[in-house]
Amino acid sequence: MGKTFRPYNPDQCLLLPPHVRQWLPEDHWALFLMDVMRELDLSGILEECERGGGREQPPYRPVMMVTLLLYAHCTGTRPLCQIERATYEQVV
Repeated sequence: MGKTFRPYNPDQCLLLPPHVRQWLPEDHWALFLMDVMRELDLSGILEECERGGGREQPPYRPVMMVTLLLYAHCTGTRPLCQIERATYEQVV
């Protein structure tokens, strides 16, 4: 009898569950920071974004960017070029 393998289809639409809470452990830093961000007042940053800066493309949401920077700091990723690279190479 042959070995049974888990299904594998590299052409499937989603390789991970659609919700981050389904594929990260409950005690993961990313989930903790997402919960913390719900409690922070980012109105000052939002007001500045509303004034705009004449950019052609819409900006990323401030809550996402602050979460990204905090997560990078907590994991020891400091230079912005490393943070940017991590957004492409690390799923979290």
